[in-house]
Amino acid sequence: MFVTRRKPELQALDLASWPSVAWVQLDRKVRELIKVRIEAIERYARGETIKDIEKETGANRRQLYRWLARGLSSHPDGRLYGFRAVISHVRVKEYARTSPLDIRPEANGRGTAGALSQLLERYPTLAAWLTLQVKQRRVTLEQVHTEGRLRTRLRGLQALHVQFLWQCRSVGITAADYPLNTDGRGIRSISRRLKEELLHSFQTAARAAGAPRMKGLPNYSDITAPSATRAFQVVEFDGHRVDLHLKVAVRDIQGFDQEFAIERVWLLAIIDVCTRAVLGYRIALGREYSRLDVVKTIENALRPHSPRGFTIPHLSYGPNDGFPSQRLPELAYVTWEWMKLDNAKANLANDTLNALCEFVGCCADAGPRYSPDERPYIERFFGTIASRLSSRLPGYTGSHPHDVRRALSDPKGGLRLCVTLDELEDLIEYAIAAYNGTPHAGLNNATPLEAMESCIRGRQQLVTRLPENRRSTLCLMQSARRCFVRAHLQQGVRPHINLYGARYTSRMLACSTHLIGKPLLVYINADDLRSVQAFLPDGSELGILEAQGAWRSTPHGLQLRQQIEKEKKNRKCKRSVLEPDPIGEYVRGKLARARRSRKAASELTEAMRTVSSVPSAQTPSEPTALPANGALSASPGKIPTCNGEDGLRAEVVPQKLLIGSGGQVF
Repeated sequence: MFVTRRKPELQALDLASWPSVAWVQLDRKVRELIKVRIEAIERYARGETIKDIEKETGANRRQLYRWLARGLSSHPDGRLYGFRAVISHVRVKEYARTSPLDIRPEANGRGTAGALSQLLERYPTLAAWLTLQVKQRRVTLEQVHTEGRLRTRLRGLQALHVQFLWQCRSVGITAADYPLNTDGRGIRSISRRLKEELLHSFQTAARAAGAPRMKGLPNYSDITAPSATRAFQVVEFDGHRVDLHLKVAVRDIQGFDQEFAIERVWLLAIIDVCTRAVLGYRIALGREYSRLDVVKTIENALRPHSPRGFTIPHLSYGPNDGFPSQRLPELAYVTWEWMKLDNAKANLANDTLNALCEFVGCCADAGPRYSPDERPYIERFFGTIASRLSSRLPGYTGSHPHDVRRALSDPKGGLRLCVTLDELEDLIEYAIAAYNGTPHAGLNNATPLEAMESCIRGRQQLVTRLPENRRSTLCLMQSARRCFVRAHLQQGVRPHINLYGARYTSRMLACSTHLIGKPLLVYINADDLRSVQAFLPDGSELGILEAQGAWRSTPHGLQLRQQIEKEKKNRKCKRSVLEPDPIGEYVRGKLARARRSRKAASELTEAMRTVSSVPSAQTPSEPTALPANGALSASPGKIPTCNGEDGLRAEVVPQKLLIGSGGQVF
């Protein structure tokens, strides 16, 4: 049996992955030398003996092993050196000084190679201090030219060098030691060291040179959205800040309308790439839109679009305007295959990705940063909205502070001509509906709705619809909250869960003694937190849990609840979950500060929109009817019911009160 004596790393050489050398373009003498070395390595990889390799190529075996070891070394670019290691005078390891430093006055700086590296290795605190100065940008990099090689200049080197000498003295280096015993005090060595640190990667060098962002990085990801050839194959999502000064009218306690200026308004939309049709949109208030706004936009694109009752006189849908699910009822709850979005935090949040990948069942393609060209259709749509709508409205902020349209939109300033939020919602609804009914040059002068109808009804394209059981539970698009069932036997407090500062329970849960201390999977409707949907740990449905106390009476969303709880913590006041009216108190407080703060006005407007909105159908109220003969059961596989005195009180039936005729006198 033949037993090889080769080292394990040399038994299976993969020369196909080794970086090559363009030896054809080199001088004749150098070319012949490199050809011999490459041939010797290839013969060794094919399994030929060392004697045959020496005889055929004339290469020494010691040199061959040295070339192999150098070729298997790691290159700074992340790959192996490969055949690049056979080039003469190529250094695969950095120089490390081992001999002690002996500087003589007549040497004039000679003999100090590697002295700074040896010093930093001996004193790690100095190396850490230099690294910290680079991270804090105590020195900046200036590019001089790139003719032949990159030439740079350091700014702030003198001041940093003085501080470095003080650091050397603090660790015990005397005037007889390096670098204090040289003429330049090691300033050129420090300069080279800092440049090596800064030029180690392009990102570090660009940041040190003052670049605000990185550009030009190619995207080699294999998971990218394909070219859209049919409807609902690829959609694009993005958020657009509407450049308008808006006002809201709120009626105070005395019955007078007060007008306030609010903060930014965001338009979030989803557009189909193949047909250019806008599937759904959402208007969000605030400085930035949140992950909940993204999820609600996805829900609006899935649900059939309901026509809006316009408040502006003489404003209505055109004969060819509308939304795809409005004109084609069969497109309700149709899902897409790919969604292209940017790298905003709200877009890449866990709730957003779970909604797209797990619930909708599509792939999310987050393109490279600062690359709006990756989503050209949604950007072009926002450009159309900006040019045809927002730039023509009073209160337009303009594209820059000196834009003449900014002065013309409101000559006298103030809120005299500002658009109200209700008017903006009407105009955006009308503008998007008209956009879907306007001919596009990219569609051969067909409208997006016509292109959608041609794909669905003309070519009989197959689409994927959301299953029936998921349409009524769109709240499952968000990630579940794990809430433990709490109770207090001595005080008679029934089983319940605590969620966002409120107590939730139901008739089923209030009688389920065996669930005390166990976790529940709770899904919320971010627009209406009066009720949530609960599931057992094994995934089986428990039912609807309703909020107790004041949180049950007024419709409110998650954002409003979190803001109320945050203000409570800021005021450091502890109140019961059964307090009389937390939402009303919050609205009154925002109303008092709305005239002085746009943020307070925006939060007040969002709260009023939530309170005045109709309750969502995602978490319907629990039916009150209970089985007449239901009995408590401690079996973990069944949900107990309650009746009579053993559980909750039965529903009270009103009875007619009989009052006497007054014939008797008491």
